[in-house]
Amino acid sequence: MNVFYCILILLSVGDLFSQNLSSSERSPIPHKKEWVDLIDAYALAREAKDTILLKEILVEDIDQLVSSGVWRRGLKTAIQGMQQSSSRNPGKRTLTVEHVRLITPASGIVDARYEIQHTDGSIRKMWSTFIVILEGKKWKIAGIRNMLPAKRAN
Repeated sequence: MNVFYCILILLSVGDLFSQNLSSSERSPIPHKKEWVDLIDAYALAREAKDTILLKEILVEDIDQLVSSGVWRRGLKTAIQGMQQSSSRNPGKRTLTVEHVRLITPASGIVDARYEIQHTDGSIRKMWSTFIVILEGKKWKIAGIRNMLPAKRAN
């Protein structure tokens, strides 16, 4: 009977000192650097209007929801829309990855701050969410969601 109580006490004390780790601390995202590099390549391709690089990093059936509520579906439509948008809204685009989440071993979500510094000095601040997938041995962008933050009512 004393052995039973000793084991019970040891198990209880062990629980007190065990760490309660979040899922990201238990299993860090193994592809985070690759995803950050992918988003950097996307920003570079947009800035340089590099359609060859865009075709390498976007999947054929990509879909993009832009901040105006317009959908761009398919690689050709997405690239055309990106080029038109860059021409209509000139400025330096900056994407800063804030959070990543592994969904499956071959898919994930990348959230980034998206800022456009216009030629007049004003800055448009948005959010972008990227759906990334492993296609063959290469990570690519399968979906993009651009959002304007909601204005808070006072």
